This record gives sequence, C-alpha cells and structure tokens, in this order.
Amino acid sequence: MDETEIVNALRLISTRNIGPITYSLLLARYGTATAAIAQAPQLAQRQGSQLKLASKAMAQDIQAKAQKAGARLLIKGAADYPDRLMNFDDAPVVLYAKGHLNLLKRDQIAIVGALNASPNAMMMTRQWAHDLSNDGYVILSGLAKGIDRSAHIGGLAEGTVGVIGCGIDVVYPEENADLYKKMMQSGLIMTEFVPGVKPSPRHFPARNRIIASLVKATIVIEAAVNSGSLITAKEAADRGAEIMAVPGSPSNARAYGTNQLIRDGEHLVTSPSDVLTILRSTISEPVRSAPSFLLATMTNINEEDIKILADEIMKILTFEATDIDELTRQCHVSAKVTQIALLELELAGHIQHLSGNRICKLLNYE
Repeated sequence: MDETEIVNALRLISTRNIGPITYSLLLARYGTATAAIAQAPQLAQRQGSQLKLASKAMAQDIQAKAQKAGARLLIKGAADYPDRLMNFDDAPVVLYAKGHLNLLKRDQIAIVGALNASPNAMMMTRQWAHDLSNDGYVILSGLAKGIDRSAHIGGLAEGTVGVIGCGIDVVYPEENADLYKKMMQSGLIMTEFVPGVKPSPRHFPARNRIIASLVKATIVIEAAVNSGSLITAKEAADRGAEIMAVPGSPSNARAYGTNQLIRDGEHLVTSPSDVLTILRSTISEPVRSAPSFLLATMTNINEEDIKILADEIMKILTFEATDIDELTRQCHVSAKVTQIALLELELAGHIQHLSGNRICKLLNYE
C-alpha cells in the first residue's frame, strides 16, 4: 500500500460520520481510499449536508505519533493486516501494533474473565494458557487485570497477543506495566485507538469486537452475569468461534455467567485437553457481521431514486436499532440500492451503522 493510499485511509477513518462499516462501503464502491475520498463529499451533499474531510496534516500527525510510539500501522487491505479480520466489514480500518506480527498468522484462542478473579481461577488460567500455547495456539486477551493478566502471563513464553482499549503508548492498568514490557519482547499488543488516547469504558466494546473477530475459540473463566466477558463471548459466537466455559460453584457470584453459558448450550470445559478435543472435532468458519457489499458492480444509479429512498428510510428509522434486511423489505428495494442510500445518509450525519447489520437514526437528526 503506497503512502498516498495510507494517508487517505487515515483521512477517511478520522472524518466524522465515517466508521469502519462506512469505510468498507466506500471501498466496495470506489475500490481505493484515494478514489473514495474524492467522491465522499458529493454523496453527503446529495443528502443536504457538508462532509468536512480530515486533513492531510491530521493524517500525517497520526503517522508521526505512531512512529514516536514505535508502533506499526496496519491498514485494512494491506498485506500485513490480520487475515481473519478481513472477514468482517466492521473490522478496524487502522490497527496500531507493537511486537511480533507473525503471531497473527497463527490460530488464536481468547481467554477472558473477571477482573477481580479468585486466586484459584488466576492460577488455573496461567496453567491453561501455558498448556494451550505449547500446543501451538496463541493466547489472546484484553490486557486487563485478573483473568486477562493471568492468560497473558501463561502464554508469554510462546507469544501472546493483547488487544487494548486505549492508545498503544498508554499502559492501563498501571499494574500491568511489567507485563506490557515483556509482551513487547515476545508478544504483540494492538489497538485501533490513536496513540495518546486514554482508556474509557466506551472503548472496551470496540476492543472486544476485535478479540471476538480474531479467535477460533473463546474460553470464559469466572464471569458475572452481564459482564463484558459474556458480551465478548456472544460476539465471538456470532463471528464463528467456539465458546467454552469453566463451570463454577452456584454460590460463587463470579461463576454465574459461566454457568449461564453452559446452561445455554455452550461447551463445558474442565481442562486444556477438553479445549483441544473440541477444536479438533469442529470446523468453525467466520461469518460476516454485515452483508458483503458489492456496490462497485452497480452502474446507472438514478440519483433521484436514491434521494426518494433516503427520505423514505428516514421516515421509517427511529433512534432504536433497526435490522437493515428488515428495512430493505419494508422499502421494497434491493439490498444494494438500500446500501447506497444508507451510505449517503451516514456520510451526511443522519444515521449510524451499528454492529450486527443494524442501523439507527442519530440523535442530532432534525
């Protein structure tokens, strides 16, 4: 990927109203970030809004920050971008990475669980991570406290991957500073957030979707009901991964979530050998979190028809999430035509794409 394309990819994803799915739509329609950046303002203008593209200077500043932090830029579509993430239209456009990129070529297993995990659970996690990494799997987690930290420590010898919810140069939590340094030597740390960005609760769902997209399996060890670990597990299941849970005592609140997963039909595991048996006996294929966009094949688009459809869509949509397939059925048009209208509406700032092939009206729409 040449320098111009990298800069234009950074400009697009740094522009308000352009997220990962919208970026995917633009590239599906125009082929490259360079071609898309020339067309995007016109699409927004057709819906009555001005799209202010991020400047070239801003993109170059991001590159400078990444270089200062010692991070590699992995741009979606480039040769060094993780292959498995390319299966998903909501995958990050840019990843900032430090460490050994070759780990992304190997099969990944996520181990997630409670921040305030019990000593026994953390000890077990370290041992499981060690054993599974010795069998050739890369252990992936979120570099948080508790189960995450234990998983990374256990997988450190063979290489472990941490996906974080802040800038690549920000160590969070602070007690993981020692682990962060060790992972630079034998592991890999990645994030989609620009260097310098501080951790925030709203960042963690975005981080969790990356974890869910990368792995063949997710193991949950100690997780409360409605915890982030269960959300990650559900996301991973939707994306084609096997979900496994370690059972716990009914009197242990930390085990409520794992026991619920088992009750709902996910795999019960009590040893690393259970994990390996499941992985060797099943074939998991990644699924797309959004439809495959083939807009580049469309010709002779009638702009007036798209404008009429866009107006109809805005009458149907609310601030609650709406399934795009259902929206298409209500509008009695093809999926491709619907996606063109949605692309223009999002660039204009009227709607927002959500995970799971859903859409909603933005609160600031009048």
